[in-house]
Amino acid sequence: MHTTIKWLGALSVSLLALSTQAAVSPSEAAKLGSTLTPVGAEKAGNADGSIPEWTGGLSTSAAPLLDGGFVGNPYANDKPLFTITAKNLATYKDKLTPGQLALFARYPDTYLLPVYPTRRSAALPQKIYDAAKISALKTTLVEGGSGLNNFADSRYYAFPIPQNGLEVIWNHITRYRGGSLKRSIVQAAPQTDGSYALVNFEDEVAMPDALPDLEPDKAANILFFYKQRVTAPARLAGNVSLVHETINQVTEPRMAWVYNAGQRRVRRAPQISYDGPGTAADGLRTSDNLDMFNGAPDRYDWKLIGKRELYIPYNNFHLASPEVKYADILKAGHINQSLTRYELHRVWEVEATLKPGERNIYAKRRFYLDEDTWQIAESELYDGRGQLWRVGEAQSFLQYDKQVPGYALEALYDVVAGRYIAIGMNNEEKATTQIGVKVSANDFTPTALRNAGVR
Repeated sequence: MHTTIKWLGALSVSLLALSTQAAVSPSEAAKLGSTLTPVGAEKAGNADGSIPEWTGGLSTSAAPLLDGGFVGNPYANDKPLFTITAKNLATYKDKLTPGQLALFARYPDTYLLPVYPTRRSAALPQKIYDAAKISALKTTLVEGGSGLNNFADSRYYAFPIPQNGLEVIWNHITRYRGGSLKRSIVQAAPQTDGSYALVNFEDEVAMPDALPDLEPDKAANILFFYKQRVTAPARLAGNVSLVHETINQVTEPRMAWVYNAGQRRVRRAPQISYDGPGTAADGLRTSDNLDMFNGAPDRYDWKLIGKRELYIPYNNFHLASPEVKYADILKAGHINQSLTRYELHRVWEVEATLKPGERNIYAKRRFYLDEDTWQIAESELYDGRGQLWRVGEAQSFLQYDKQVPGYALEALYDVVAGRYIAIGMNNEEKATTQIGVKVSANDFTPTALRNAGVR
């Protein structure tokens, strides 16, 4: 099942054994942009050519933009190479995750994977490539691994040449998302019969380097600011969450607040972390399930399994299109898989095991990260009995005009209850994500929450 790179396996370490790690040498960092892509993927294709060489990714004019700033589909003429179903599953199972196999077992008549030619579309701004090189030379883990040293000068891709599982997951946490942005998205948690109600959100993210009015001592340990406002349904509208995400979470843990529109009060919100309940999620996701995984990694021991080739969701431009409606996507049991696109890509496989004495509803988690973007593509979440409980799939695509990788949606499937939750859709919204917006530090303070929550 696994093709594990031997030198990676030898370097796999437990968090218990982690102390401050050394950054890579200049000779190692020099591989970035030569044998490795600027963010650390293998530039070469695989042996049989089914994964091509990375040659720079999509251009900023890869296809005409649609109304509202939505990107067109540069691969609209591609046809599936084949479709994986429960009937031919045995032929392809060595390139599928246990989570995907569980979805085939749970939904043998409807779950399928349309597999297309592999397109290494990932492309980022040059300044992000430069930042990754700085990270490689300077950034280290703090004692215990729950924070980063010498990261404020780069702020992206902490470990483009990772040495262990914790460094791999930090690359997902610190990856480029477009800098400061605003987006309108929806979430749905369909019932077993497929019926659903939408929850609408307005999200804002601000990076410290985009906030000229942010005090320097405050900026030094901030990874990003995040604000989320519920705009519908009416019973939830006006509730606002605010998060200050930190770089070194040992010296300064995540800080969070909520404004409750009904009570008209701002309160600290320690529950917006770890396995606290996700907003309006009907119990189907936790706070740290958003973005496939977010927040402090300190409650788990992280093991690097290695790299392997998998069929993962990729280049889902059609699924993100305004031509596709929410009713087209949201079906009973799982999203409409006929709208999706999967490709063969190399991924980093990481396993997280809950530390003795720590608490989380997930006793074990496994993540599969796309090598070209460091985004988590697939996840498996296990309960305290060791039973597979939930499976995550992130339908990735590239906002190529802004050179920003993202997700058309994230789906988290409860394979025990037969339900799922999907978040991040914006197909029917007026405009796509606004990237590079002007923001003020004053917009991300607890005192600003009351104004943000006015209905």
